[in-house]
Amino acid sequence: MRLFRSGCLVRTTHVTLTWLTTLILFLHNTDLRKCKERGELLQPVLFGSVVLLSVMMYFTVSLMDPGFVLSDSATQSTTLDDEELEKMIPRRESSQGQRRCGYCFRMQPMRARHCKECKKCIRRYDHHCPWIDNCVGERNHRWFLLYLCVQLLAVSWGLQTAWSGLTFAPTWRQWFIHNGFLLGALAVTGIFTVVVLLLLCIHLYLAATNTTTWEFMSRHRIAYLKACDSEENPFDRGMVCNLWDFFCVCRTVAWERVYSRRSGGAV
Repeated sequence: MRLFRSGCLVRTTHVTLTWLTTLILFLHNTDLRKCKERGELLQPVLFGSVVLLSVMMYFTVSLMDPGFVLSDSATQSTTLDDEELEKMIPRRESSQGQRRCGYCFRMQPMRARHCKECKKCIRRYDHHCPWIDNCVGERNHRWFLLYLCVQLLAVSWGLQTAWSGLTFAPTWRQWFIHNGFLLGALAVTGIFTVVVLLLLCIHLYLAATNTTTWEFMSRHRIAYLKACDSEENPFDRGMVCNLWDFFCVCRTVAWERVYSRRSGGAV
């Protein structure tokens, strides 16, 4: 139980499954092995590099700080480096104040939430991902989305490679015997392709609208969103600006200062 909570079991399972599937694809009569036998090493090297990059990015998002709220003083001293967001988003007449967390008793900045698994409050909390055994929050959300992109490339390429290695046999029994490991690799890569593609589409949408999974799923429970109209997102600056801020702006944002409420549907 302690091993699972530490994340070692999850990460070991991920790495083992990744390299075992990669080994199966190279040992069977797939396109990768055919290229290697012909001396055409570009495709095998590229595939191995993509798999290695996916593993490295997995550990990056799994081990990095997602945006822990470390102290009350750090929360209260958070300020914007410039006034761009404040100028583009009108401020409310009555701002939403910070509240004290009922679990760790620290002051929560706006959009933060306490994670019971991590036992800490996370800035711009999105969700706790059991597969990386870490929260996705303000500091690692962009890296999580980039990891999904690389992982999708790796598993979809692996799916096509596994399919290319399936061979014909005169009977079903012989066919399963000859292709048993490849069928396992095909199942793993197929399932992960569907799951990762869905996650990538969801998080691209969230990034484009400047919202989080927690805000999207639990809007009716969040104080600063209950005061808004059902379709209103007080943090939305438009798709281009949202994506630019998500991928290119690395700073801690004081969301209390950019929070706004549109009155009467006027922009």
